[in-house]
Amino acid sequence: MNDVPQNVTADFLPSVPDETGLYFLYRFDADGLVMRGHGEARWTWRSYLLTDLHARKTIANEQMLPASVREAMLASGYACHLDLEQDWLHGDLPDLRHDFSVEAHGLGHFRFAFNDVALIGGRKQPLRSVDNVRRMVEGGTRRFRSPAELIETVISQSLDGLTADLARIGEELDGIEDRIVCDDWHSERQALNDARRRLVTIHRQMASIAGLFRHLDHSHHHELPPPVADMAARLSNRAVSLHHDGEQLQARARLLQDELMAKLGAQSNQLLYALSVMTSVLLPMTIISGLFGMNVGGLPFFQHPYGFVIVTILSITVAVLVLWFLRRLGSGRM
Repeated sequence: MNDVPQNVTADFLPSVPDETGLYFLYRFDADGLVMRGHGEARWTWRSYLLTDLHARKTIANEQMLPASVREAMLASGYACHLDLEQDWLHGDLPDLRHDFSVEAHGLGHFRFAFNDVALIGGRKQPLRSVDNVRRMVEGGTRRFRSPAELIETVISQSLDGLTADLARIGEELDGIEDRIVCDDWHSERQALNDARRRLVTIHRQMASIAGLFRHLDHSHHHELPPPVADMAARLSNRAVSLHHDGEQLQARARLLQDELMAKLGAQSNQLLYALSVMTSVLLPMTIISGLFGMNVGGLPFFQHPYGFVIVTILSITVAVLVLWFLRRLGSGRM
């Protein structure tokens, strides 16, 4: 297996899985710092690339993990969960993909299982929060005396990233609202739809996370070690707060959508009103021109030298009268 490299830098490149599918391995001493030698470690952090067949085989044969935990780690689909099984707290939680991944700026999933002496993680693509914690570990800027502390930091980093995304969406909604108020809203439908789509994705994940931590606290409160129970309570409060912020942004986006649709409806009504007025004004002229256009005998002004002028004046007069009547009718209803 790959130990931590000696020449560690903050701006590291992603590791390459070894023949067992191991992505990286860190060994921590009693002070929570990563060990450079081969002494006895207080606890270890192993991470696997779950798309690697060797990694899946290694996890499937990992006897220290309960069978249900191994099945959850190797599940083919994504299903957020958080549960306790034989002193192993394991779960599948969303995280932001890293900027250098193929599908950046989206949500991926981080699977983990830990007890007092080991943390086993798995992911299918680079994840921003996990790599941020790796920088802390490799740079020695943060001590992790237990797997629970590291998992709390990873999840906190993920929540921080989602909070930043919500803040950016809030700024986008501010700009959209300003443009709608200033009647410069004609190109805002797509931007608002994109913001709402991202909000729905984040809000759904936050609802899942908040529900999972509540379930963990209610179902396994007496089984959890005190540090893990405290960690779950803190993360639950953060997730609930973030979920509430997402709900507020969603409500605001819906209000903006309603206002935008109202302006589109008003614009459509104005166009329909203009078409109705034009139709009403031109209808008498059309009838008159149709009557005088019939090729039959007995038409008035047929032999009159100014017949065309008379009919034209008559048509314009009727159109003006109709327009005047419509304007009075419209102003009387206002």
